[in-house]
Amino acid sequence: MSSLNEKPVAIRLSGVKKMYRLGQIGGGTLTADLQSWWARVRGKEDPNIPVNMDQRLIGQTFMALNGIDLEVKKGEALGIIGGNGAGKSTMLKLLCRVTAPTEGEIDIYGRIVSMLEVGTGFNGEMTGRENVYLNGAILGMTKAEIDAKMEDIIEFSEVRDFIDTPVKRYSSGMFVKLAFSVAAHLDSEIMIMDEVLAVGDMAFQKKCLTKMREAATQQGRTVLYVSHNMNTIRQLCDRCVVMDKGRIIFQGDVEEAIEIYMNNEAMQGQWAEGQSERDLTTCETRSPWAEGKARIVYLKLLGKENALYAPGEKMKFQIRILANQTIENLRLRVEIRYGDDTPVGTMPGVSLGTVEAQTTRDFTVEFDPIGLTVGRYRVDMVLFELDEFGNSFDQELLLPAFRMEVREEQGLVWSPQNWGHIRFADATVTKLN
Repeated sequence: MSSLNEKPVAIRLSGVKKMYRLGQIGGGTLTADLQSWWARVRGKEDPNIPVNMDQRLIGQTFMALNGIDLEVKKGEALGIIGGNGAGKSTMLKLLCRVTAPTEGEIDIYGRIVSMLEVGTGFNGEMTGRENVYLNGAILGMTKAEIDAKMEDIIEFSEVRDFIDTPVKRYSSGMFVKLAFSVAAHLDSEIMIMDEVLAVGDMAFQKKCLTKMREAATQQGRTVLYVSHNMNTIRQLCDRCVVMDKGRIIFQGDVEEAIEIYMNNEAMQGQWAEGQSERDLTTCETRSPWAEGKARIVYLKLLGKENALYAPGEKMKFQIRILANQTIENLRLRVEIRYGDDTPVGTMPGVSLGTVEAQTTRDFTVEFDPIGLTVGRYRVDMVLFELDEFGNSFDQELLLPAFRMEVREEQGLVWSPQNWGHIRFADATVTKLN
């Protein structure tokens, strides 16, 4: 089997930029445009601006994509990840020719079938069967070619009973099932998917991922997949691109890409890498939904100049709590999540006793995250009050309180994506004969 570098190019983007103009472009009539121009000249309020619209946006431009260079090989499954507004969907729209680039060149070698949102390319007044023919015709397929695939499309979509019903009566899940089935079975060299599996049920999501994987590995089709679900990115993709503010900041190994995405500066909160002490008097990662009778105002990792731990090492930290009201049964819960936000484990709650109003109290907490293995983690802290009936009331949520890394110095190379985030103790083996 040839390596990825030896395969022919399916998609090439060179210096691609896409600029949008913010605010109103025109007033709809020459009179309205002249009124708006004269108001700006005099420094007055535009009479044609809707109420509460921010006038600062008018005439400004926004670079949705700002110099994208990317090559995608034939038969490659490429993941595209990044925060909201990073430019992922804009790039896919350019590839599907929904809109044109402001600058740069896009070369596409093959027919594209895409799902950029639920129901893209479907006519609501037409039945499911008619929409299959419509999509096939758009791709240049003959009626005989579509007829040959129709049964497979209907079977995969799980909407056989409704295939002759107008799709405007479909639920969003039915829309996704039929649209994906069409995209997966019709003849095209390139499949482009943008968060389409978020609507379907779990069983169908799994079936779709398997189908896309087969399309890339067995049929030689190129797959571009955008998702905020890191587990589906892991399952499907050979390579991954991380986007931020209209640029590609990384392209390469999937796990490395996910780590870069999850540890992007914008997602780190106020906890800097290697930091071991933090003043939490003002804190952006504090949840506004807690009652706030008590707050954590100071945190220090004890015995650590950084937040680096070895597997099996106990965690010890000091916290300072400021109480605004007297709380008789205050408790602390510690939750640990992996870098991709997957829950790993929780210390359900340790009693801190009674804290008096308008006082601060310091506590040292030590606990053993048993079996926690290599990787980067976020540690959330929750202060909650427990009443006499066993009801709990959250007073403080730090999301996260701090970030840490567990690093193996030597020995077994752990694979978190395959083996999980907990390492069990070695078993005891008894020889019977």
